[in-house]
Amino acid sequence: MGIGHFTVWDYVVFGAMLLVSAVIGVYYAFAGGGQQTSKDFLMGGRSMNALPVALSLTASFMSAVTVLGTPAEIYRFGAIFCIFAITYFLVVLISAEVFLPVFYRLGITSTYEYLELRFNKYLRLCGTILFIIQTILYTGIVIYAPALALNQVTGFDLWGAVVTTGVVCTFYCTLGGLKAVVWTDVFQVGIMVAGFSSVIIRAVVVQEGIGRILNDSYHGGRLNFWDFNPNPLQRHTFWTILIGGTFTWTGIYGVNQSQVQRYIACKTRFQAKLSLYINLLGLWAILVCAMFCGLAMYSIYHDCDPWTAKRVSAPDQLMPYLVLDILQDFPGVPGLFVASAYSGTLSTVSSSINALAAVTVEDLIKPYFSSLSEKKLAWISKGMSLFYGGVCIAMAALASLLGGLLQAALSIFGMVGGPLLGLFSLGILSPFANPIGAFVGLIGGFTVSLWVGIGAQIYPPLPERTMPLNLTTIGCDIGSPGTGSNWTATTEMPTLTTLVRLQGTERPVLADYWYSLSYLYFSTLGTLVTVLLGMMVSLLTGGIKQNIDRKFLLTKEDILSNFSFSKPKTNEKVEVLNWKPFTMAEEGTDNPVFNHIEMNVTENKEKVNGPHV
Repeated sequence: MGIGHFTVWDYVVFGAMLLVSAVIGVYYAFAGGGQQTSKDFLMGGRSMNALPVALSLTASFMSAVTVLGTPAEIYRFGAIFCIFAITYFLVVLISAEVFLPVFYRLGITSTYEYLELRFNKYLRLCGTILFIIQTILYTGIVIYAPALALNQVTGFDLWGAVVTTGVVCTFYCTLGGLKAVVWTDVFQVGIMVAGFSSVIIRAVVVQEGIGRILNDSYHGGRLNFWDFNPNPLQRHTFWTILIGGTFTWTGIYGVNQSQVQRYIACKTRFQAKLSLYINLLGLWAILVCAMFCGLAMYSIYHDCDPWTAKRVSAPDQLMPYLVLDILQDFPGVPGLFVASAYSGTLSTVSSSINALAAVTVEDLIKPYFSSLSEKKLAWISKGMSLFYGGVCIAMAALASLLGGLLQAALSIFGMVGGPLLGLFSLGILSPFANPIGAFVGLIGGFTVSLWVGIGAQIYPPLPERTMPLNLTTIGCDIGSPGTGSNWTATTEMPTLTTLVRLQGTERPVLADYWYSLSYLYFSTLGTLVTVLLGMMVSLLTGGIKQNIDRKFLLTKEDILSNFSFSKPKTNEKVEVLNWKPFTMAEEGTDNPVFNHIEMNVTENKEKVNGPHV
């Protein structure tokens, strides 16, 4: 029996999700007097609470890449992907305790302002440009993913879907700013959870219980949680996911503007940290949902793989295929799942557009046009949102040339995010790092990670490095393409790789060693080269002699403040009140982080969040 198809009710559900997202943007365009200043537009007036910000962070993480890519990943490679649960804990801990305290107390809007305060304006410019390139490339993938799945499985027009996503997203970003981004994310994360839940519940019913799903997964080798092989060339092992994954995702949560911009928009530092830790629960919940969808998919198709049987043309179409297969008797529910994939797209793209507008205004416009009023900056911010929305739609065309979506997305973050993470780590953790060392370290880290990353695209790792698990079509209907053949999937589809690869050439020695490095180590490599090279050059160029202001470094008090439950001492109040340098125009930080409640120490003693210095 063939799979189902989209009905009128599916289109209604999908359209309703887009409509509600657009309405939220319209509401925040006018609520509370509208977006009068660039601070209101880009930072929500620094008045956000922990819960909506946490849900927004979770929604951005749970993009269409997660909704479509992670279950397909588990279907093909097994549940070892779930080791990311440990990785997420380490990432949130490092982001909340190392990077957040420094960014929050400086009251910055763009994280790259920190690079000018700590080093110089040239490094700030380097960081900004790298972030813009990285984000536009990643956003292209995120827009293209659900559009491709819709086109192949439901017959939606591919570029019509791409443009619709981009236009709706750009619409509410441009009108409502950060508040619209956060509150649409809250709505969209509900849609995403509902979409995942509908698939899981129906799959359990179809397979007559969880026991059968787990039994099929066990006998198919999918419950491969532990693999302690230390070989860095293996795609996914305990160590590559734990170490490489931690570096990759810390580059996203710790220093990436899209994430940092939201949690430093919280009204207190406590709320900012709380948003990250609540978000951790969301990350775990998403991982469990994605894992169970992948195992259920394997249980249903363990003897008739749709990809091998040519019923879908790419692994990322497996989830939409499953949805239309098992939910065809429930009008509107397939539309709910497609809406959940699109919700992931909208949440991630809206965060990216808002972050791109923020770094452009703060790093490329304000420093050179200091006479602009706040009202003009607000209009410029909206114009930038509109501009980047169009750019991201155009970049979706590039994503059509890339391979497996999940790996491609993480590879981009690794190649560019790793050196940036190393640069910020140098500034925050190394008091003797100087501008020369930081610049040389950044160039070195970026060169190395780009070298290995591009090499891996041209010469993809061999199957013995990626270790795909066996898939078969032996149970398919007679006459189906590929019937009766056992087949092992490879990691890459025909992509940019095959276009670039030279015909008839043998693989060089580097291809089986250096270029076969796990894609999760791209970020690790870039970070470590940047930090080590930066420290060495700084020591050789007199970095040990410089005197760095402690406010730019992670201090002992930043960590101890988490354990201070008593009221602050008198001298601590004076330190908070005397933080004049943080608001001086020449330092580029005219957005003080402490609101009036925290600053009014004499009237609100109980609301000061312990020592901040």
